[in-house]
Amino acid sequence: MSFLLACPYCGPRPVDEFAYFGEVTRRPKQSPTLRELTDYVYFRDNVAGRQREWWQHRTGCGEWFLAERDTRTNEVLAIQLPQPERVTRKDGGVTPVGSDPGGSDPGVVVDA
Repeated sequence: MSFLLACPYCGPRPVDEFAYFGEVTRRPKQSPTLRELTDYVYFRDNVAGRQREWWQHRTGCGEWFLAERDTRTNEVLAIQLPQPERVTRKDGGVTPVGSDPGGSDPGVVVDA
């Protein structure tokens, strides 16, 4: 079934212009068990109803965004841009996740 999806930058477009990247999940805690890591990587809720999902406007502006969509009807209920996850450093400062691509700061703890 085809439907329109509204890109936050380009407006409503046919869903064929977008790439679906799955439902939004939460990363496990800093030292996950094997079970928690397996659940995070391989299992999804796949709900029949409202679900938050990752999308990319692949043939348009290329931007990533989140959509809340009813999977039974394909009705798009909300669109939003992702907000960076923030971390607290040992010195008390706050840094967006991913700002240190080398991962060289071992003193970073993800806020809960």
